[in-house]
Amino acid sequence: MNLKTISLLSGVVSVLLLTGCASTSSYLSSSGPSTSKVNEVNETNSAFQIVDVDEGVTRRLTDANKQTKFSEAFGAKTSSSYLVGTGDALEVSIWEAPPATLFGSGLSDSKAGTSTSRVSTFPEQVVQSSGMINIPFAGQITASGKSLQEIEKEIIKRLHGKANQPQVLVRLTRNTSANVTVVGEVGASVRMPLSPRGEKLLDALAAAGGVRQPVNKMTMQVTRGDVVRAMSLEKVILDPKQNIVLQPGDVITAMYQPLSFTVLGATGKNEEQNFEAQGISLAQALARSGGLQDARADAQGVFIFRFEDENAMDWKSKPHVTPEGKVPVIYRVDLKNPATFFVAQGFQIHNKDVLYVSNAPAAEMQKFLNILTSAIFTITAPMSSGLIK
Repeated sequence: MNLKTISLLSGVVSVLLLTGCASTSSYLSSSGPSTSKVNEVNETNSAFQIVDVDEGVTRRLTDANKQTKFSEAFGAKTSSSYLVGTGDALEVSIWEAPPATLFGSGLSDSKAGTSTSRVSTFPEQVVQSSGMINIPFAGQITASGKSLQEIEKEIIKRLHGKANQPQVLVRLTRNTSANVTVVGEVGASVRMPLSPRGEKLLDALAAAGGVRQPVNKMTMQVTRGDVVRAMSLEKVILDPKQNIVLQPGDVITAMYQPLSFTVLGATGKNEEQNFEAQGISLAQALARSGGLQDARADAQGVFIFRFEDENAMDWKSKPHVTPEGKVPVIYRVDLKNPATFFVAQGFQIHNKDVLYVSNAPAAEMQKFLNILTSAIFTITAPMSSGLIK
């Protein structure tokens, strides 16, 4: 190799080294910012909060995002006797001991033996908006809000002294007031009547034909008055206490919520990852992402980008709050610390989180050296073959 060739190579190498050392990351392709760039966010942009993930932070976030269970929100109320409501239809039958003096024209009840009693069954009555029904010789009887047994006792009381030892049977023929509504991702939306047996949440779901999506991706929402609570269907199935007794007027909504987070950077897979409605931890998220790439990843540069609720943390400085009431937060994770792997099992990934793993500084330098080697080979190859003299 002559002096001219050596001089040319020296010039090329010098230029590449100078440009590489000046700003290697400016010329090399990268999957995102380096660890140092992310760490500088607080110094250059006060709109972001950087929080180191440790046991205390994980516990605070768990408490802040803890979902109230159905058993806590709606209590463990057991089924009670059915209460008649407006719009229900009732059938009233009255027996008189012989000799029947008030309802003597009724039908004979031969089952009573030689001395037969008389039964009179009145036409079906619908409970009016006033809550009343009308019984001959007993007058207006309050039915709404009372059990069938209470209505029977009231009628007997009203007939005392008028009928001969009256006995009363009140039967519910049509239930229109005690219902629950089931809607959402179910086989068929239904309005299910409740009975004194005390139907539960999963009974209503079965009556609606079950869910149309995988159980682990379904969320059940129960609305009772002004109280609205949601839980994953899988948790309801696993914990019998959450299979609550339903009350008239409850609305059950089966929601299909495909939760996901996005993985970027030096991991095995860069893609959007779906996860179950019951949640996923940081450790699980990293495993599903293929883990950190040994040749590229900076174990101290694992970050979770999230829009957090304003009251989720005690912020070190006054946070910037978006119009939606959210705080842009970067959670920083150091996987070189063995204790972090325990914390990662409790740190929960949220829907729409971005999990990013930065490249190690050595990986950036390796990229530059590869480019340098390629450039030298490109120049020396023609010289070696004699094409350039």
